[in-house]
Amino acid sequence: MLVNLLRGFVDLGQCVDLVLVRGDSPHLARLPAEVRQVRLDVEHSLLAVPALARYLRACRPAALLAAKDRAGRAAVLARALSGTDTPILMRLGTNLSTAMEERTAVERWLRYAPIRLLYPRVERIVAVSEGVAEDTARIARFPRARIRVIRNPVITPELSAQAAEPCVHPWLQPGEPPVVMGVGRLQRQKDFPTLIRAFARLRERHACRLMILGEGAARPKLESLIREMGLDEVVDLPGFQSNPYAFLTRASLFVLSSAWEGSPNVLTEAMALGVPVVSTDCPSGPREILDAGRHGPLVPVGDVEALAEAMMQTLEAPTPAERLQGAVAEYEQSRSARRYLEALGLEV
Repeated sequence: MLVNLLRGFVDLGQCVDLVLVRGDSPHLARLPAEVRQVRLDVEHSLLAVPALARYLRACRPAALLAAKDRAGRAAVLARALSGTDTPILMRLGTNLSTAMEERTAVERWLRYAPIRLLYPRVERIVAVSEGVAEDTARIARFPRARIRVIRNPVITPELSAQAAEPCVHPWLQPGEPPVVMGVGRLQRQKDFPTLIRAFARLRERHACRLMILGEGAARPKLESLIREMGLDEVVDLPGFQSNPYAFLTRASLFVLSSAWEGSPNVLTEAMALGVPVVSTDCPSGPREILDAGRHGPLVPVGDVEALAEAMMQTLEAPTPAERLQGAVAEYEQSRSARRYLEALGLEV
C-alpha cells in the first residue's frame, strides 16, 4: 500500500524521499524511479532514531509520513533529537486492541504506554478505517476528532492488466469446478483453519475447490488439518504469488476469514475485480467496505457453520460485479494519494 501511495504522489507531481529502516522488501521493485531511497540500514525502527534525526536536519522535508505505529514513535523521537519542526503524519493500519487481546496485562501496558506518551506529539494521524480510528482513540486516550480516515490506495491503474495476465494453475482454467479463494499470510490473524473447516461443510452440498494464496509459519498446521479432513485433492496452498490478481479474478468466490484487520486490502481488490465476497465481521474494515453486509455477507469470527452457509448462498446468488466495483471507488490510488497530500499540508 505504501508503494501504491508513493506512485500516486509521483503521478501528482510530488517530490518524494522514501526513508527505509530496512531495504529488503520485494515491493521496492515497483517503486517509481523518481522516488529517492534513503537507506538507514538498521534492524529496528527505534535504532533508526539517530540516523533519521540526521536526515531531518540535512534535508528539512516539508512533511514526514510515518507508515506504521513504531515508525511514528521513532519519528517523534528523531524530530526532537534533530531540533527541527517537520510536521509528522502517522498512518495506522491495524486494529491494535484486538491484536493484543490474548497478551498479558503487562504486555499490553508496555505496548500502549509509548502510544499514550508520543501520539499527542504527532500533528496529524490517519487511520485506514473508522474502526482503526476509534480503536486508536481509545488506546491513545485522545479525541476521535484528531484522527482522519483515508482509504487505502488499493485500486491501481494496472490492477485490471495484472488480473488479465495468464494463470497456469489447472484449477483456474475454463470448465473446471468453482474455486473458493483465500489470500494472506499463513498466520493466526487470518484464521484459515476456520475457512478450511467451513469449506469442508460447503463441499457436502456444492462441488468446488479451495485455494489459499500466501506463505507463513502456519503452513505445517494448515497442511496437517487438510490431511486430517481428507481434503488433499480439493484444497491447494500454492504459496506466495507475485501477481495474485491473475488468480483472484478467476475465483468464483473470495472469502476473508480473519480474526482482525485494519482495512483488508485483498477484500477491496476482490470487489474491484468483480469477484463475489464473504467476510467475517472482524474488527475492523469489512463492515465498512461491505456497507454492513449490503455488498456481501458478514459472519461472526470463527463461526464455521455461518461461514459455510454464507459461502453457499453467495455461490448460488453472487452479487453483480458492477455493484461490487462501485462500492470500492473510494479506494482508488489517485483519490487516496490526494487525500494524503492534503493531510500532509501539501498542495495538490
